[in-house]
Amino acid sequence: MNVQQKSAPALRRQVLPTELGPCIVRIQEGSRGPSGASGTPEVYIHGAAGSWTTFQALLSGAPAQDRVLIDLPGWGESTKGARLEEFSIEAMGLAVAGVLNALGYRRWNLVGHSMGGFLALHMAAAWPEQTASIAAISATTFGVSEASRTPLRGLRGFAAFTGMLLAMRSMAVLGPAGTALVRTIAATPLMRTLMSPFFADPAAVPPAVFRELGDDARPASFSAAAKATAHYDFGRWRGILCPVLAIRGDSDVFTPESDLARLAVMVPHTRLATIPRCGHFAHIEQPDQVLRLLDELWSR
Repeated sequence: MNVQQKSAPALRRQVLPTELGPCIVRIQEGSRGPSGASGTPEVYIHGAAGSWTTFQALLSGAPAQDRVLIDLPGWGESTKGARLEEFSIEAMGLAVAGVLNALGYRRWNLVGHSMGGFLALHMAAAWPEQTASIAAISATTFGVSEASRTPLRGLRGFAAFTGMLLAMRSMAVLGPAGTALVRTIAATPLMRTLMSPFFADPAAVPPAVFRELGDDARPASFSAAAKATAHYDFGRWRGILCPVLAIRGDSDVFTPESDLARLAVMVPHTRLATIPRCGHFAHIEQPDQVLRLLDELWSR
């Protein structure tokens, strides 16, 4: 266990328009100076239960290329004006690609966690020439998609996800009151109990991590994301050309080993890695291991 909390480095904050609403982006300039069209940034895409802040433990040190951290429309600071009724994986991919193009980037290395890993794989299939590599950390793919489509059947193999989905749907019905309720719970010891299935050793996770996860909870956005993944055509991923690193924790309840094996069959140039003593948030529980794997991916 190597849970770390590190303060974020200096980041430039920008607001960029997308078809799904305003998108807040934070940029850490690389040591080679402003990249623009000539650089290949590291682009971090959070999951359906997070924001850019979940990647803070991976941001230590000055990167060679720019780092771009996105609060997707509907999450983090990008909630005002978000058009969730238009949400789809395709629309979200267009929003991220539009943001990167507006910043002057023409190629990118994608690092996605959970739903962000799903989105990164979609982007690699939709923009194969622009995507240089993918690191999918605990990507919620085939199993979660099936559980989103049939939640009652999902209780058997994906009980943690199905329970979270049903809870988020219930909170979404309550509107702002539901979000406020989740944040109130996040400030209590109950949050650690509720989130314990997602960590290998929840007792070692600092309380601030659970509070931040509660603050990042967006019940309506989570529900919209699950709905969007339910009927996705995974056959598109056969068009992925770039190297793919698929990471999971050995105690991950959202990303089973069978999902990674299925991905490797569909995308043959996929490298699989399972991190021991780790749950669904490898970049929080074992950031040094994740950084080592990312360095190996990019050095190739």
